Amino acid sequence: MTSVAAGTADTRVDEREHRVLQIARYVAVPVVVALACGLMYLYVQGRELDSIEGRLINASNIRRFATEQITISLWATAFTLLVAIPLGIALTRPWARRISPYIVAIANVGQGTPAVGLVFLAFVLRISRVPTRATIIAMVIYAMLPVLRGTMVGLQQVDRGIIKAARGMGMSKLAVLARVEMPLSVPILLTGVRTTLVLTVATSVLGAFIGAGTFGQLIVGGFAQSRMLAVAVGSLGAAALAIMADWLGGIAEDFLRPKGL
Repeated sequence: MTSVAAGTADTRVDEREHRVLQIARYVAVPVVVALACGLMYLYVQGRELDSIEGRLINASNIRRFATEQITISLWATAFTLLVAIPLGIALTRPWARRISPYIVAIANVGQGTPAVGLVFLAFVLRISRVPTRATIIAMVIYAMLPVLRGTMVGLQQVDRGIIKAARGMGMSKLAVLARVEMPLSVPILLTGVRTTLVLTVATSVLGAFIGAGTFGQLIVGGFAQSRMLAVAVGSLGAAALAIMADWLGGIAEDFLRPKGL
């Protein structure tokens, strides 16, 4: 009895420590990002900007670039999930296992291709004449692999015995997928979703090369006109959005992961 009570006490202590570390992580990341952005703001405010810097670095532009980058990233992530999750489910079904290596190989090529190349290709081939849409299409191609892989691996690691037991209880294949396989694959699937979100946020700046906005406009414009302060502001803005995307993805993983997994 004493050993059981001691074990229970140790478990509670571990849970408490885990919660403290979790809360610290939730608070520390946005605080550090806000501090870095605040310091950059004070530095820029303390300098006399010339006409070119003033045209590039202003509140209106910062808001517009942030909005454009977030919009492109969210649309790209949403379309990636809509394509990759159903495709990943289909490729784990017995009837599609023969073609799954080829589909995964195509997804590998998509991510192996430099993102900036995909952006230019989507625009030059006129898959879309609108730069923002071309960027979204390129990001979907580039970021599909983590979600596709996460879906497939998550479903494949589900114990076959559990599936057989569910079928033996009279559940249909669709019910087994929805009520057994998908819930058990959520932890791995969420990791893929988180990776995709960070990838799209981080690489969407490349849309600036075809006129799609984002903080890449500051980086490209700053380099073109030898204004390194604009490059620094754009780089910090893009990095801050990527870090916050990863932070939000981590919180989503913690809250959406089924208890006990």
